[in-house]
Amino acid sequence: MHSNRYTLIFVFIVTIVLGTILSFTKENLRESQENNLKADVNKTILRSLGFSEKQGSSWSNEDVEKIFSSNVVGLCVDPQGNIIDNIVLEEIDIEKNIEQLPVYLRVVDGEFQGIALPVAGKGLWSTVFGYIALEPDLNTVLGIQFYKHGETPGLGGEVEKKWFTNNFVGKKIRNDNDEIIGVEVLKGKVDNSKKDSIHQVDGISGATVTSKGVTIFLKDDLKRYEAYLNKVKDNGII
Repeated sequence: MHSNRYTLIFVFIVTIVLGTILSFTKENLRESQENNLKADVNKTILRSLGFSEKQGSSWSNEDVEKIFSSNVVGLCVDPQGNIIDNIVLEEIDIEKNIEQLPVYLRVVDGEFQGIALPVAGKGLWSTVFGYIALEPDLNTVLGIQFYKHGETPGLGGEVEKKWFTNNFVGKKIRNDNDEIIGVEVLKGKVDNSKKDSIHQVDGISGATVTSKGVTIFLKDDLKRYEAYLNKVKDNGII
C-alpha cells in the first residue's frame, strides 16, 4: 500500500493540474461569453435600426461586427446634448448612469438614416433592457427591440416578440407641441379612430404591470435624450 505521504502528493498534483485546466478553460470561456454578449447587443441595435437577416439565415458574430462597423456610428452625450469624448460605450450602465448616454447612428454611404437609443426599466419581475430607434425626423419610431429581461414567458415575456415590437413601427413619440411623450402601451387594443392612437400600441394580455413599466421607462429614457435629439433635429448630426 502507498504511504499517506504519497497519497497527499498525488492529491496535491492532481489538484494543481485540474485547477490550472479549469482556470485556463474559464478564461477562454469568459472571452467567448463577452464576445457573444457584445454581438447580441449589437445585433439588437441593428435590428432596431431596420437591419435584418435574410430569410432562412442568421447572422454570425462576424456578420454582426462587419455590418455594425460599416453602418453604425456610436457616440456618447450628456443630458445637455453635448458629446462626451473618450468613453467606452460598452462599459456604460444604461440602467443607472444618467450622465453618460450612448447613441447609435445609422449612417449608410454618408446618409443619416436613423438613431438608436438604449432603454431600460422595471417590468413586473425584472429590469427590461432594449433599444428604440427613430427615423431621421426624430419623431417616428423606426424600430424597437428588447433583448434582456426576466419577465414571465407567455405574459410579460412577450415584450421581445415580433407581434409586440412591430406595433411600435411608425408610431410618434412627440405631441403637437413637439414635446417628447413616448409611446403608451395600452391595456387592451388601440382605437385607431382616436387622435392619440398614433402614440399608442396594443398591450400584452395578462401583463398589465409589464406594459405600464414599458410605457414609463420609454418616456423617461427618451426624455433624457431630448436635448441631444433637438440639437440633431435643428442642426443635423453633431
